[in-house]
Amino acid sequence: MQLEGKVAIVTGGASGMGRAVALGYADEGADVVIADLNQDAAQAVVDELQAKGRRGLAVRFDVTDPQACKDLVARTVDELGHLDLLYNNAGIGLIKPVWDTTPDEWDRIFAVNVKGLFFMAQAACEPMRAQRSGKIINVSSIAGRRGEALVVAYCASKATVISITQSLALALAPYGVNVNAVAPGVVDTPYWKEVDKQFAALQGKQEGEPFRDVAANIPLGRTSVPEDVVPLAVFLAGPGSDYVTGQTYNVEGGMVMS
Repeated sequence: MQLEGKVAIVTGGASGMGRAVALGYADEGADVVIADLNQDAAQAVVDELQAKGRRGLAVRFDVTDPQACKDLVARTVDELGHLDLLYNNAGIGLIKPVWDTTPDEWDRIFAVNVKGLFFMAQAACEPMRAQRSGKIINVSSIAGRRGEALVVAYCASKATVISITQSLALALAPYGVNVNAVAPGVVDTPYWKEVDKQFAALQGKQEGEPFRDVAANIPLGRTSVPEDVVPLAVFLAGPGSDYVTGQTYNVEGGMVMS
């Protein structure tokens, strides 16, 4: 098992891709902290981890609070002994025309997707720097690779994640800490079902139609499921990526070839 003896934090780990990655890490031998606003759902994932014979910890967590980030890392080290992996998954979206996007909406997107991600990485890198090892994996999106007319704030936030990943990789390389990112595409999750509703309302379509339209243009012929990102997430957390840092990898069926 690639992650035997490792301890990971997965933010936004109670559902969707976060849950899939947490279970994938457990399958490879890691103990996992599930940090999420939804305490009950986080505990349900911990129950699944424990059924696999791994240790788990469910923490109600708001990524926009820098002190909560520090507290989460401290609790992880205190209760599980150390911290080796951070999967920075928590994020939100916004479907809005440019002219209707408000300052509060813009700030909320950046508070979660950028500020929260950065301060969580900042907190996690302290024990990693001290032990001179660790892996941080940030979740960007193909929306960070290109503009989209109705998701400008989200696109901007995910492009910023790519930039942050590169800067963190440079800052932490002398300490033996690798920092990379994954950029998923259209994933069949509860989040994307809400996105579909918002697109449908703005475009005058039936619910489900925007999702089908996107799926029709994916070269590999289907939208992704949360488990599609797991092999890459495991690789970036494991020893095979020890000489890889500052990179962003698309997992999106060929939608953006770069």
